[in-house]
Amino acid sequence: MATVSDLDRVSMVILRYMRSPVFVLIIVYAIGITGMALIPGQDADGNVAYMSLFHAFYFFTFTATTTGFGEIPHDFTDAQRLWAILCIYMGVIAWLYAIGSIFRLMQNPHFLLALNEHRFARSVRQLRDPFFIICGFGDTGSLLARGLSDHWLRGVIIDTDPDRIKALRLRDYRVSMPGLCADPTVPRHLVDAGIRMPNCQGIVILTSKDDINTRIAVMARLLNPGVRILCRASSPRHIHHLESLGNITIINPFEIFAQLLSMAIQSPRLHNLNASLVRAPGVRLGDPIEVPTGDWIICGYGRMGRWLYRHFVDNGISPVVIDPRAEDIEGAARVIRAHANPESLREAGLEHAVGVVAGTDDDHVNLGILTSVAAIKPDVFTIVRQNRHENQLAFDAVDAKLVLQSSLTIARRVLKHLISPQVQLFIEYLRERGEDICAQTVERLRRNIGEQAPHLWHLRIEENSAGAVCERLAADLPLRLGEIRRDPHQRDASLPCIAFSIMRADQLVMLPGDDLLLVEGDDILFCGTERSETLLSASANNVYTLDYLVTGIDQPRGHVFRWLQQRAASTG
Repeated sequence: MATVSDLDRVSMVILRYMRSPVFVLIIVYAIGITGMALIPGQDADGNVAYMSLFHAFYFFTFTATTTGFGEIPHDFTDAQRLWAILCIYMGVIAWLYAIGSIFRLMQNPHFLLALNEHRFARSVRQLRDPFFIICGFGDTGSLLARGLSDHWLRGVIIDTDPDRIKALRLRDYRVSMPGLCADPTVPRHLVDAGIRMPNCQGIVILTSKDDINTRIAVMARLLNPGVRILCRASSPRHIHHLESLGNITIINPFEIFAQLLSMAIQSPRLHNLNASLVRAPGVRLGDPIEVPTGDWIICGYGRMGRWLYRHFVDNGISPVVIDPRAEDIEGAARVIRAHANPESLREAGLEHAVGVVAGTDDDHVNLGILTSVAAIKPDVFTIVRQNRHENQLAFDAVDAKLVLQSSLTIARRVLKHLISPQVQLFIEYLRERGEDICAQTVERLRRNIGEQAPHLWHLRIEENSAGAVCERLAADLPLRLGEIRRDPHQRDASLPCIAFSIMRADQLVMLPGDDLLLVEGDDILFCGTERSETLLSASANNVYTLDYLVTGIDQPRGHVFRWLQQRAASTG
């Protein structure tokens, strides 16, 4: 069965809705024109004359507008004037009915939906740059879209909430991001979003329900078996289903936060570097937090509590669990089946505890737990789960040491995957190497960028992103990493950036030295300032600047100046 295009759906809605008004106009015009043509008139000599069909159509047309340009081609008889009166009323009523139908059509939800889908699909088809499809424009999708915009990456948004799509149109993104209010589980909407287009770099599924996310992922895999999928999921059942699809990155915010907590316990400097790279608020590069490893209390043994508990145990900590629905937990120091309140916190040993986790799925309950903890032991290390982004001001007021905001955690992790998987591989590399290597990397980065926030970007050695570099390499002229890092305004100094890694074919070079020779196809992950990205990109695409950085000689630019230099050299 042939598929129906967006334009066809718009046309069908218009034809179905305007069928009756169009028929009324046709019938009224046919009756009026026929009557004017059949009623006998009189010419200037008193002879009987009939109006032609053209003159009848012309007269009825301007009569229906109540304009009245006069009687043509001769003065009318009384019979013709009587018929003209009837034509005026018939035409005006018919046009009022048709115009009213047009206004009702413009307010018809089916027509507006079809028109929006047509406009959306057309705007997506016109995209020439790489883009990502984002299913779900809640707190997480909004944060991710902002992150993509900051890196000049495009997103195509699908969400079922019309208010969220209206909010999308008010955002001041650096690049345009088309949005559609529709159900992303419907294959047609994914096709309209460009899932089959060659410049679609992947689909990110971020709705709040694991069941819907799984259905979208299945549809996406069937529509484009090779597309990259990043999907939010926290239920073991749905995670197992998603893993069976293959080539899918599962984003579990509770597992991610537990891993980050474990990193903060084992490698505080690495945790600080990772938080700085994702620009976590309140984090300063080189100023790590110290997570105590004494007695801990976990309030709420849900999805977050289970993951945190598992990582606490892996780090040799046996926490006390407070939850009215908790059963016996292997490895727990104690399980208190009660709601978290001052009495249960004291019973759990808050006076001797070093840390408390408020990890329920209710923000008001978590804030109440922190308030009780602050009243009993204000110096305890606190970790809190924030479920809704709109409660940010309240969570800022409680001053927790670590905050799990699932939307922000997911957006940061997804952005790292989309910008470059090398970032996470680099973090894992530093974790394996230990705190000393991490401390050296942080110190080197601080020497380059000072107190500025770290900025990540990629430079791929290929024609469209580093044309001057490729031209030099094609001429068999060597080029080292340190040479493209030189400052074009001060050649003896380097730009404020360092190379974290280089992806070369199947080889990943971590923390490459400045003497490393570049080859075409290298994908270099830099960290520095936004200004250094601008200057380095300009140097990589300008043959004169690049030649100056390598040789120290500022060659003349343009045919005239080169001719003058050659002439001066020959005469000298």
